[in-house]
Amino acid sequence: MPTTQTSTQAQANRQTRDKKAFARTIESNQVSTFACFHWLSLAIKDFTKAPLISLIYGIIFSVVPVAIFYLVANTENHLIILPATIAFALIGPAFATGLYDVAWELEKGHKPTMSHSLKSMFRNPVGEWGFAILLMICMIAWTRLAALIHALYPNTVNPTFEELTFFLGFGTLVGAAMAAVVFTISAFTPQIMVERRVDIMTAVISSAKAVNKNVVAMFAWALVILGFVLVGFLTQGFGFILIMPVLSYASWHAYIAVIKTKRERHYE
Repeated sequence: MPTTQTSTQAQANRQTRDKKAFARTIESNQVSTFACFHWLSLAIKDFTKAPLISLIYGIIFSVVPVAIFYLVANTENHLIILPATIAFALIGPAFATGLYDVAWELEKGHKPTMSHSLKSMFRNPVGEWGFAILLMICMIAWTRLAALIHALYPNTVNPTFEELTFFLGFGTLVGAAMAAVVFTISAFTPQIMVERRVDIMTAVISSAKAVNKNVVAMFAWALVILGFVLVGFLTQGFGFILIMPVLSYASWHAYIAVIKTKRERHYE
């Protein structure tokens, strides 16, 4: 009888711990406004330490935008942009996970390998792929909102700027709001799930709270990301070969700096 009671009590304790573990909040640090430039400098060092793996991932990341530019230019069919973008939103976070693993291996003083980084995509499969699907849903919702907003477009052949003001202003506000939401939930979510193997709600909530705690620094980081992405598109997608590995490594160092861990780290 005592054995049965002990077993029952142990099971109850495990269930209590599991409930507390689900959707808990991981504490975060506060960083300086321009810490993102320090993260970028560390990312460039990571790139130089693992150039071959970085370039392989960079080429993978550049395939979708380069294909979009090529197909639109040759078919004059803009309808392919939407499905291609949604596909990129689905597979992009998975490949970013591989780059986070490279940065993590370098941080630990190990030599990163392609096979090890690929295996990282399945370290927390439910959380990582679930988050990719969440991003895809956000992308679909964003496109649907854009379609609805387009209904506000003036029905004249040559609308004046005054007629376009409300349409442009409202569309910009909605786009900015959606971008802020996506950035807030994704700034640290994939990195958390790679290192900690936690559930998706824990990662998303922790990411959101960390961003809210560092609003100014995260705004600066978002502007830097936007600038790099614009450069990538201005180079017809080829710039992403270098840009995406660097941004992924910098995102890992941002995670190290902002999200608290059990081990001591010395980052700005």
